[in-house]
Parts: sequence; structure tokens; C-alpha cells
Amino acid sequence: MTEPENKKTILLVEDDQAVLSTLSKHLEFLGYNVITASDGMEGLKLIENSNFDLVITDIVMPYVSGLGVVTECKAKKPHIPVIAITGYGKEPEAAALERKADLVLSKPVKMAVLKEYIEKLMPGS
Repeated sequence: MTEPENKKTILLVEDDQAVLSTLSKHLEFLGYNVITASDGMEGLKLIENSNFDLVITDIVMPYVSGLGVVTECKAKKPHIPVIAITGYGKEPEAAALERKADLVLSKPVKMAVLKEYIEKLMPGS
């Protein structure tokens, strides 16, 4: 099997190392390049200095929350789709959507559902 020429790159921002590792491995298995950040501040630096095809961010994190990541990403690079994930219910979900997240998913994230939405948000991936 040959590698696709133009692999899409996803930025994954998650402070829980177990979740970060699991999601990262799954996304790589699906054929994406995955760049990880362990907090929102690191995520914002990466968004500022690199190009991504999609951003997946946890909402509740120390330093800069996922809401901050969504807001800054949409302000600076509005063309990048952003998926926010949370284990904290409806309030963070509503806040993320208010800040223009393209999608909010609840933890634990079902990989088949995540794959489906990534394909919808990144046509041709």
C-alpha cells in the first residue's frame, strides 16, 4: 500500500495524555499527519506558526482553554475547521459553538463518529 501524496494534517490539543495518545494513534491509523499540543497555549503557538487542515481541541484545559483555541483559530484562520471535545456537558458545548466551533463532541469520543465528521469537514481527506 502506498502513502497518499497529500496527507491532511490535524492539530490535536488535549491536556489528558491518555486521551491525547489514544486520539493521536487513531487519527494516524486513519492516515492523517497528527501534530499534538498538551495545552491551549502550545496549541495557539502551533496555529500561529503552522498550517493545519483541521483542529481538534479539548475545551476544558489549564492556561488557555479550548474556547480560547477556538476563538483565536477562527479569528486568525477562519478557513480551518475546528472540532471541540468535552466531558463537561452542555454548557461548554454551547460556549464552543457560540465561538464558532464547527462541531462539538462529548467524551468519550466514538472513533467512528469522529472519522465521519472529519471526512465531512475536510472533503477529500
